[in-house]
Amino acid sequence: MLCAVAERDAYSNLLLPATLTQRGLTGRDAALATELTYGTLRGIGTYDAVLAVCSDRDLATLEPAVREILRLGTHQLLATRVAPHAAVATSVDLVRDVVGPRPAGFVNAVLRRVATRDLDAWLEIAAPSRADDLAGHLAIRYSHPRWIVAALQEALGEDPDGDLAETEAALAADGERPRVTLCAVPGLTGVAEFTAVGAAPARWSEFGAYLGEGDPARIPAVAQRRAGVQDEASQLAAIALTRLDAPDGSSGRWLDLCAGPGGKARLLAGLAAQAGARLVAAELRPHRARLVQSAVGGALPVGVVLADGQRPAWRSGAFDRVIADVPCSGLGALRRRPEARWRRSPDSIAGLGDLQRRLLATALDAARPGGVVAYVTCSPHVAETRDVLADVLPYRSDIEVLDAPAVLAEVPGLACPDPDGRYAQFWPHRHGTDAIFLALLRRAARS
Repeated sequence: MLCAVAERDAYSNLLLPATLTQRGLTGRDAALATELTYGTLRGIGTYDAVLAVCSDRDLATLEPAVREILRLGTHQLLATRVAPHAAVATSVDLVRDVVGPRPAGFVNAVLRRVATRDLDAWLEIAAPSRADDLAGHLAIRYSHPRWIVAALQEALGEDPDGDLAETEAALAADGERPRVTLCAVPGLTGVAEFTAVGAAPARWSEFGAYLGEGDPARIPAVAQRRAGVQDEASQLAAIALTRLDAPDGSSGRWLDLCAGPGGKARLLAGLAAQAGARLVAAELRPHRARLVQSAVGGALPVGVVLADGQRPAWRSGAFDRVIADVPCSGLGALRRRPEARWRRSPDSIAGLGDLQRRLLATALDAARPGGVVAYVTCSPHVAETRDVLADVLPYRSDIEVLDAPAVLAEVPGLACPDPDGRYAQFWPHRHGTDAIFLALLRRAARS
């Protein structure tokens, strides 16, 4: 798994379930394999800093498999209950099996050095001190590139010269295992079906439930596509769009502009059915369109179309409600896709900006007068959220920014304003969800 992620840009959250099934791993073995995979990927920044102290060789010069085995062994030594002698011995055996006998002595020596201290003691050596370089210390302690530390600090509105207490909490939350959140399709099932199999009702979403353990695919409602797995903030973004008043003379048409892989489309299609509307789920890539089709099943009022959101195949002003969950860096879902933090860069964020702006403009044009638009990203990065809106909206005198936190405040106890105040921002450390951003906009009705 680690080699596939490093060498083939595989996505761990997609590859791991298939690999466990292929290898026949279940129960405790599957749980251990999952912990070793995700734990190592989350901790790479920390573990590489420790290994740099313990090795006389540059990690970048090592054979890829040797480097991954060292990281895997370091994770076992510093973050699990695996006995140190077992972690070292199995790592040495593994490198012999995978690479050959030559690097076995090197791996043995390095991991024995790692085993001489616990994680806190190594951080005192491998990380900059908090007093001298707080951002650098947090980057190593919580295993994030330094630029992400700065991005979270800016998104949270913290003073870069302050104590960065909330930034630290956000970084720490990225290292926690996310809970599995189920989402019922309105009209096809309800939360009661989840609680009957041991799930707990979600705190925020009326359609959600938290699954403590077990494979969600084994739940009948999920297997029958009457429900799915969907982050709770993702559910709330879709729900918020439907809480807004529809335009006069509604057309009964809704649009999901970037629908793949289909989680929001499934929920929106159920809500559309209850409202007597029909959803168009547009997706550019054929394989993702197939995922949308699979997610929505055959019992919902939804049409899945292959379409480029930048070159719409529909006329302007055709839809009452539009959601644009635009392609983004995914920095809000680092708990689920831990390797994303090492694949992204400030340049890749900048590269997404033009696409996000064009898709937002298309979404605004697609809304009919009086219609509403949700701009959504699974990223808190200001360049993908407030900056995009700040660049597009001044040229659109026909667009009103709505108070997204106020719309969501109908949910008891839910507070999610971002520093701007008009937009909603969810956080793992505040809400237990992905760090999803939401702006709600209305196109002016014709006078």
